Amino acid sequence: MANIKEYQQYLRGYDYTGKIPVVIDFYATWCGPCKMLAPYMERLAKEYEGRIKVLKVDVDKNSALASAARIQSIPTLFFIDENGEIERYTGALPYSELVSRAEKLLVRK
Repeated sequence: MANIKEYQQYLRGYDYTGKIPVVIDFYATWCGPCKMLAPYMERLAKEYEGRIKVLKVDVDKNSALASAARIQSIPTLFFIDENGEIERYTGALPYSELVSRAEKLLVRK
C-alpha cells in the first residue's frame, strides 16, 4: 500500500494536513465518468465535513502530481487514512460505495 508521504512534495496548494482522513479525486474536466462522479464527491464533502477532507485534482492542471501518483485512468480516487496509507480505486463509484469507503477511513483511526 502506498503512503501519502511519497506525494507530499507535489501537494503544495492543497489543504492536506494529515490530521483527518482524505479522499482525493483525480479527474479531468472533459471526462464523462468524472462529471458523473462530481456531484457525489460534493455531497460526500458536505456530509463528512470536519471528519474527512475531500480534494479534487485536475490531472491536466496538475500533471506532476498525477504523474507521481501514476494516474493512468480517470477518475481515480485515493482514500487516505490518518496514517497516510492510501487505498486506490479507479472508475466512478456509486455514492453508496463512496460512503462505505469513507466510513472505513473513520474506523481505521
